Parts: sequence; C-alpha cells; structure tokens
Amino acid sequence: MTRFTQMLARLDLRIMIFLALLVAIALGWVPDPAAGLAAAAVLNIAPFPTRPDYTAIAVAYRNERLIADDVAPRHPVGAKEFKYWKYRLADGFTIPDTRVGRKSAPNQVEFGADEATASVEDHGLDDPVPQDDIDAAKNIPNYDPLADTTLMLTDTMLLAREKRVADMVFDDTQYAVGNKVTLAGNDRWDVNHADSDPVADVLTGLDACIMRPNIMTIGRLAWTKLSTHTKMAAAVFKQGSTSGIVTRQMVADLFELDEVLVGEGWINTAKKGQTPVMARCWGKHCALLYRDKLAKPQQRGRMSFAVTAQFGGRIAGTIADPNIGLKGGQKVRVGEQVKELITANDLGYFLKTVIS
Repeated sequence: MTRFTQMLARLDLRIMIFLALLVAIALGWVPDPAAGLAAAAVLNIAPFPTRPDYTAIAVAYRNERLIADDVAPRHPVGAKEFKYWKYRLADGFTIPDTRVGRKSAPNQVEFGADEATASVEDHGLDDPVPQDDIDAAKNIPNYDPLADTTLMLTDTMLLAREKRVADMVFDDTQYAVGNKVTLAGNDRWDVNHADSDPVADVLTGLDACIMRPNIMTIGRLAWTKLSTHTKMAAAVFKQGSTSGIVTRQMVADLFELDEVLVGEGWINTAKKGQTPVMARCWGKHCALLYRDKLAKPQQRGRMSFAVTAQFGGRIAGTIADPNIGLKGGQKVRVGEQVKELITANDLGYFLKTVIS
C-alpha cells in the first residue's frame, strides 16, 4: 500500500466523501455545484463549527435585568418559515343562535383567528480574539478568553432583543382602537396635580380589555414616578398616608396582576466611534398586557398579547481567522433565530407618555 493510500485510509469517511464531491464538481461530473455543496452540508461539515461548551454558556446565560423573555415568552417552531395564529377576539365573543331544529343541523361558528405566515430572523454577533490573548490566558487560572467573549456577545445580543421587544410593545399602532391613551399636561404621573391619577388610569386600562391584563410592563423612569405617587401611596397604605414608596408586589396585589415588569436596559444610540449617547430601552410609557406563558404561535386556542417564535437553540462557537493580528486568532460567534410577534392586540392596553 502506497503512502498516499495509507493517508486516505486514515481519513474520516465524511471528509473522503466531501473531497470526492469537490473533485466531481471540478471535473464537471456534478452539473450544479450548489447541489454538490448542499449534499456536503447534509454530511454536517459546517463552515462555522459550534462548540458545546460555549453553546452551553450562551444558552444558560440570562441577564436578570432584561425583561423581553417575560414580556414575549419564547416558543419553538419547526421551521424557519412558519404559520401562526393571529386572533380576532370579537368573533369569539359573539353569541350565536344555539337553538337546533328537530331535523336541522346546529349553527356553525368559526372562532376569530387568521392563519398568518412569518419567518424567524437570524441574529448573531462575532468578536475576534487574538492568539496572543489566548496564549496569555494559559497563565491565568480559571480564565478562558473565548468563554468570556461568549458571555459578552450573548449579553449584547440579548440587549438587542430587549430593544426590539420594547419598540414593539411600546408602539401605539400595535394596539386595538380604544385600547390606548396618551397622557399629557396635568394628567401625567410626574405632575403634582389633582388630575394626575395613575390608579384610575390603570384601572381604566384593565377594564377596557376583553381579557383582563395580568402583567404590567413599564419603563424604569415611569415606574419611579408611579411607585412614589401620592395616590398610589394612599391606595396601598390605606392609613391616610400620601407619601412612601410602593413595591412591585404591592402594585401587583393592588391591581390583581401576576407580575410587574420594569424595563431597566440601557443602549448607546450614537454611531460607532462617536461619543456614547445613552438611552433607555423602555421609554416613558406603561403597557398592560395579558400573557399566557403556554400560548404557542402554532397552537390554536390559547392567546397571549405577544410571543416569540424560536427555531432551534442558541448557538456559539469559534473559527480560526489568520487575519487577526500577527499570529491570527479565533473568531467567536453567538447567534439565534427568533421572531417577535404580537398575536392578539386586543389583549393589551397602552398608556403613552405617562411622564414628561
């Protein structure tokens, strides 16, 4: 056996098949090169190799100060393009004639839901790590620069998702007519005036929805004014007190909510290389939403104001890059495939600009 055949014998079978495909493409035996490369992809020879250890870090990581996953819970879908139910609640609450004649069929009803099509979007980030940094880390106990980079990339990617969900939930065009109000002047919660009444505003919103909201989503600045408002203190403490700070649980108990979610995230709105301009993800607004954590995009019957469709799991891995510094390095990538959706806009009430 020649040295060449011995080398081939030691090659992994998948690599041999892949090399054979490349030869076939080069010789014109495969009429469509794309088809040949697609066949190679089926063999799981990926141009970007994921790593289970870094993927585990990316999957397990959760920034507790971000609330997007609580506002729009994640649910798996079976393909990148998927169908989901978008609900029209009025049909479901219209009372039909239920009487049945002796020989007639019962009246038929069709519950209000339209089947819509959407596709998950690819979201990911890369960060180059020079080989010098990787070599230097060998002298530092319990430190892996690639794992550390995975954490930072995951945090940044989740912050981008936080902004997407905040923009979606705090967009007044997403709400049904009659399920939104804009506060102005003396009505706002940061104004010391008799017309400023967050208790009445919230109760009005809760009663306006066909299914009573069970969570409050509010920006940090708006929450500060709500939690210190004199009428909130009077409603909660009930002893003639008009001062103090109410907690999230107190507000949840007062309005019979499951949870009060306060958006804490910050983002830099300046362009890359310019002086940072910091802004909050969640603006000066408040949304009252009905959330069903078991409501899946492709499951009819359970409804929730917002959900997130997710295809596959979060991934992370590295790939060698010779163009990082003198010695090259590793490019770390973290990504996921998701799509945020509002599936039942009748199940939310939006209070816009509750503070100045």
